[in-house]
Amino acid sequence: MKLTHNTIFITGGGSGIGRALAEALHQRGNKVIIAGRRADYLSTVTAANPGMESVVLDVSDPQDIARVSAELIQRHPELNVLINNAGIMQFDNAASTVDEKMLVDTISTNLYGPIRVTSGLIEHLKTRPNAVIINVSSVLGFVPMAMTAVYSATKAAMHSYTLSQRYSLRDTSVRVLELAPPWVQTELLNSSEEPRAMPLAEFIEETMAVLATDADEILVDRAKPLRASPGPDEFAFVSQFNDAMNAG
Repeated sequence: MKLTHNTIFITGGGSGIGRALAEALHQRGNKVIIAGRRADYLSTVTAANPGMESVVLDVSDPQDIARVSAELIQRHPELNVLINNAGIMQFDNAASTVDEKMLVDTISTNLYGPIRVTSGLIEHLKTRPNAVIINVSSVLGFVPMAMTAVYSATKAAMHSYTLSQRYSLRDTSVRVLELAPPWVQTELLNSSEEPRAMPLAEFIEETMAVLATDADEILVDRAKPLRASPGPDEFAFVSQFNDAMNAG
């Protein structure tokens, strides 16, 4: 991916991986527009990064997506990069009655959201040279964490959708990439100080290096062991992973 002179729209850009990516790309001379539900978070980021812009967006709301998509195309016709990063992660119990609000919120944000945001911008992106869609999934899309079963399932779905999208856009100017982070020190599940998680700055530095290559899957070294498919015996691998997570 070309890392300079792009116009980039990043959802979930007010904190965590989204903010860190936005700042890294902003520092490389790109025009960056971040989106999120919390206006105060967005204002903090743009104030710290003069020239960066923001827009309030709830990716679980299709009407909000339609509004923002139209505004983006009008205000930034040079837009050529979309990073679908917004997501929520909550604990759940696949062996118990599902919490309906958790279920709907997670699927609406993590799966419907990126599909709808891309849908709102895709025809415009097809007109742009060097256009890129980056879908942020997770290593948990390959090896689910049982205590976040619904979240893991949405990320597995995004991996599948990304493969279909990449195939469907193969004869256009639009490249489709998948960024699958490992456990990173962010606000998700209060992991900012978690010693087992990858430091955010380290993750961003390695991610930017891989983004600069021709790779379709953006994987830092810590993500690779969980990306490697164990094949038909995957349940044994998943069980070992979850036993280790539960052991703390």
